[in-house]
Amino acid sequence: MTDALAPVRRARTAIDDVADAFFLRLLGLKPELATSLGTPGYGSGFFDYSPAGQQAYAQAIQETLAKLDGFNPVDDVDMVTLDTMRERLGLELEFLATGITELNNIECPSQLIRNVFDLMPTGSADDWENIAGRLENVSSALEGYIASLRASRIEGHVAAARQVRAVVWQAREHAKDNGYFMSLAAGAQVNGNELDTGTRSRLERGASGAAAAYAGFANFLETELLPAAPGKDAVGRAYYELCSRRFLGTAVDLDETYAWAVAELDRLIAEQVEVAGRIKPGATIEEAKAILNADPSRQLKGSAALRDWMQATADQALSDLAGVHFDIPAPMNCLECMIAPTQEGVIYYSVPSDDFSRPGRMWWSIPPGEDEFTTWAETSTVYHEGVPGHHLQYGTATYQKELLNNWRRHACWVSGHGEGWALYAERLMLELGYLTDPGDQMGMLDMQRMRAARVVFDIGVHLELEVPEQWGSGTWTPEKGYEFLTRHLDISEGALEFEFTRYLGWPGQASSYKVGQRLWEEIRATRERTDGEAFNLKAFHTEALNLGSVGLDTLRRALLPGF
Repeated sequence: MTDALAPVRRARTAIDDVADAFFLRLLGLKPELATSLGTPGYGSGFFDYSPAGQQAYAQAIQETLAKLDGFNPVDDVDMVTLDTMRERLGLELEFLATGITELNNIECPSQLIRNVFDLMPTGSADDWENIAGRLENVSSALEGYIASLRASRIEGHVAAARQVRAVVWQAREHAKDNGYFMSLAAGAQVNGNELDTGTRSRLERGASGAAAAYAGFANFLETELLPAAPGKDAVGRAYYELCSRRFLGTAVDLDETYAWAVAELDRLIAEQVEVAGRIKPGATIEEAKAILNADPSRQLKGSAALRDWMQATADQALSDLAGVHFDIPAPMNCLECMIAPTQEGVIYYSVPSDDFSRPGRMWWSIPPGEDEFTTWAETSTVYHEGVPGHHLQYGTATYQKELLNNWRRHACWVSGHGEGWALYAERLMLELGYLTDPGDQMGMLDMQRMRAARVVFDIGVHLELEVPEQWGSGTWTPEKGYEFLTRHLDISEGALEFEFTRYLGWPGQASSYKVGQRLWEEIRATRERTDGEAFNLKAFHTEALNLGSVGLDTLRRALLPGF
């Protein structure tokens, strides 16, 4: 590894002080954020998900924006901070003003309350005492969330029935005697040694209470919310536009983006046909995949083999790219690959702690019954979540503590920027000479194809647009959309069902990957044209990553001044 990327030092400014003060306020309001960042001292509570908690959050935002109005930027970093905070925090207020409390199968308080336990240290008896304390707070966190769901229902805002049923299933899984919480307590130990009686008793009581709280939450959803839930999944243009801005940090022409995605999907399929011919002359895409799936050298059996392969692939990428194509300082030279304790079918990244003592981690949540994996289909995913994807992206922002304020390093995340970068990183690896194996290239193209299909599905179904003639007829419905996804997402049935429900319940998010990639590539192409022979790809990436995560309008203004 290399230390070529020294921390950039600059004097703190008044705008940095406002941003850092807001960040500290966020840690107080959201102790889970402190846990996710590995920051001690904020207890084992949860964000107050009740209407009162939402109001306190809104007040913190309003007061911060008012303070920012009194300052002018003193340098380019300040300009980006001001631009980003006004856009991000202003959009948060727009969402809070809708009165909508979100409920879906992937990113709502029901999952956030459970997921934080994955990031809590378990290496000492004190760590397990902290976990027990947080388990004791699960019930009140869910009660606050229930209160907000009731308030949202009174305002006429209830998630679609499909989402309610999905969360009911998840909650009942957590509530089982062998569910997440009881299993967490049962497996508690320190260095192979049993906990003392007092800690174990408290932990078991906390786990039992948390499981009971999720059972009660499931009952509320089933008996009170589900009867009021609409059967229609589509959210309509107005709300979708708001969601799209939330995930992109820019407003895009949805009809133009939809047409572009249809054309991009066709282009990617044509590219796959060409690669299939290299696997076997004249082979169809399906025939080429069958050949790859039958190749013993590309098969993995069991979660342990998957984890070991993920780790080896990630380590090799780190070693190869550092100092050659990217500046990767020593603190970022560790990426841990993990099998998630849940079985929900998602793959995700968790950030390193501020001092990198807890490294960045890639988590693979394997659906029930799945035990066989193929490397050709997953190599680009390791690059997406690891290097040069999320690990490099998050790690650089965390590392640049002398350049960026804490809000920008730790609290600002824009999906179109982050997921767009990770998808750009997948394609970049082909450009850099990786993924040249036709099998690995087919896998990368499959992931790109999936993301393009998601844009078509996401915009098409939620706006109820016309189905492209090559994929059907009439206007989009979820049923037509599911059939469409089966043709373009080469994933297991369990993963497909999860993804289908996710897109319907999280409008705008699935589109942000491919749309974000499109904007990243457009920005790079513009810089290449304007810089001419002076353009340096490694330097461009360093400049871009040093910004941290920002909205795509802000990214464009920062990297293309004058455009």
